[in-house]
Amino acid sequence: MKLVKIIPRLFVFVFTFCFLIGCISDNYNNVPPLDREPVIEPDYSGVTIPTNIAPMNFNIVEDGELFIIRATSSNGSGLQLKSSDGRVRFPMRAWKKLLAVSQKGKIEIEILSEDNEGNIIKYEPFNMNVVSEPVDPYLWYRLLYPGYESWLDLKIVQRSTENFKEASIFENQLLENNCVNCHSSQQNNPEKFLLHVRGSMGGTYFVDGKEVTRRALQTEQMPASAVYPAWHPSGKYVAFSSNKTVQGFHMRPEKNIEVYDLFSSMVIYDTGKNEIAAIEESDTVKYMETFPSWSPGGDFLYYCRAIQVEEGFDYRDVKYNLIRKSFDQNSGVFGNAELVFNAQEINKSVSFPVISPDGQYLVLTLHDYGTFSIWHKEADLYLLNLKSGKVDRMDLVNSDETESYHSWSSNGKWLVFSSKRGNGLAARPYFAYFGSPENIGKPFVLPQKDPTLYERLEKTFNRPEFLTGKIRTGPRDFARTSKKEAVNASWAGEKTIIVPNELKKQTSAENEEKEIY
Repeated sequence: MKLVKIIPRLFVFVFTFCFLIGCISDNYNNVPPLDREPVIEPDYSGVTIPTNIAPMNFNIVEDGELFIIRATSSNGSGLQLKSSDGRVRFPMRAWKKLLAVSQKGKIEIEILSEDNEGNIIKYEPFNMNVVSEPVDPYLWYRLLYPGYESWLDLKIVQRSTENFKEASIFENQLLENNCVNCHSSQQNNPEKFLLHVRGSMGGTYFVDGKEVTRRALQTEQMPASAVYPAWHPSGKYVAFSSNKTVQGFHMRPEKNIEVYDLFSSMVIYDTGKNEIAAIEESDTVKYMETFPSWSPGGDFLYYCRAIQVEEGFDYRDVKYNLIRKSFDQNSGVFGNAELVFNAQEINKSVSFPVISPDGQYLVLTLHDYGTFSIWHKEADLYLLNLKSGKVDRMDLVNSDETESYHSWSSNGKWLVFSSKRGNGLAARPYFAYFGSPENIGKPFVLPQKDPTLYERLEKTFNRPEFLTGKIRTGPRDFARTSKKEAVNASWAGEKTIIVPNELKKQTSAENEEKEIY
């Protein structure tokens, strides 16, 4: 009985596969190719992809009534598709099998088109390089309309990188349209993360497994709220920058919004004790500090620092350097500030430092001034070698538009970063393979089931980060927690954070930058 069921299924599969691979007329095979590749969107020609990526669907932007698409692995295995509208959608099972036999090789894509008179065009084939290192199975990001205040429809979404399944983690319409931002997980851990909610349901929402708690981290000793987070690898601490942020609007059409800090300082939060303290009180007098990031071992805290602005300052003069402080995990004591990269010296500013899991490299965003690089067209990604101190522009990764927020996969072989290449307005998540500084793959945008989605979707993908698994909490878990009172954190520091308007009354303790290279 079982044999009778199995044989027909096997026959159907073999017949279908043979039909896809073979059965192509000699007229098509004998057509000489053009000396150019077809125009496709997204541009997947020459990209490097992992063996577990979702089907790399694309749209053919060429004239034709019928398109034939052949995808062939290095060992000769492959599949063939037909499309009447130019949309190429690979079947999931066939795509996964093609990836499996293409490891450490390539997939060659050949496209032929035929018009309504039977004229055939064969384009030059293009390749997708396939590496054996997998990408983390999930990605999460904030999905919203681009703009300075877009709270009407705001979500935190998780999306599988291996298929097209996605799910909402947080929907602000369930929390009185409050703003949500700065989601952050502990080393890509889907079981331990946080996010901020601003508004009537405000607070920092911490998730541990399926338990969601709402906490109020700003105390009376803090002149500004906790903003940009960085989980300590142990999960015991979270470093935050505490920022007073404002935004202005440019009169020039090529510029949109300018977001900058009036003052900011670094604080550290003990998740177990529900206590928060300034990392160093004297720093807040002289400097603005933001964008914390821990080393993989948790023994150094990296962040961006600029000279404190005075009244009447020119925002174009604000330049952030990359700084670090040592951290004793047993005592919770920080060392003195060390200068890691002097961006001001080359008339640039640093944001979003993120260290590779092996601790050898740091990727940062470099732009002309300020701290909020997502509105800077000139913003690009740079790679810092933490052993030599050498900083290089990641030429293959960058474009003529904004490259900004970025994070590493858990194996250190993939970067995901937001890029506004395309329409220059909406950011999309791009993946880039990182074998070494000399072996970086051409990036590709997150594949979609409908390859024309990015042309139609007006929303921006903000703060993309990898996850090693699926988050189990959802929008209604946060909605239920929002109805509970926030638990207030207590201040554990000896002093109140000093804000700039007290500068004239205070004498700054010297804490000069010390170069480490």
